[in-house]
Amino acid sequence: MLPRTEFEMAENIRDFVVALDDNRLIGCGALHFYTPTSGEIRSLAVEPGLKTRGIGRSLVETLEAQARENDLHSLFAFTYVDGFFRKLGYEEVDRGELPLKAWKDCLRCPKFQACDEIAMLKRIKIVPAANHTSSGVILGHWGRNLS
Repeated sequence: MLPRTEFEMAENIRDFVVALDDNRLIGCGALHFYTPTSGEIRSLAVEPGLKTRGIGRSLVETLEAQARENDLHSLFAFTYVDGFFRKLGYEEVDRGELPLKAWKDCLRCPKFQACDEIAMLKRIKIVPAANHTSSGVILGHWGRNLS
């Protein structure tokens, strides 16, 4: 996880979902929007002693549902636990396919020159050809559903 300033945490707090057990935080994850049609699953963490109990899966599935509600077409994640994401339908991709991430967040990362995280991608919505204009621009919605 990247270090964050207090301002960045406050700015992104609404991206998070949490898992609680008797009011004790046992897991968290965030859905960060990058474009009107793509987002990142980030800051996914589960208390170490509680891994393999489905908490991470539940968090990701909740975030994926939010992504679908907001008409996102794809989600990506950078991870050291690629097997977990593979089980959820994500595929490994070259990090060069995700340039918004690299230029926005990765530039500040201490591992930028020697990143060892694995880029994973999941397409959650197939865009039919009818949604494309003759210029190739994909028509879609901007912003989040605030209801």
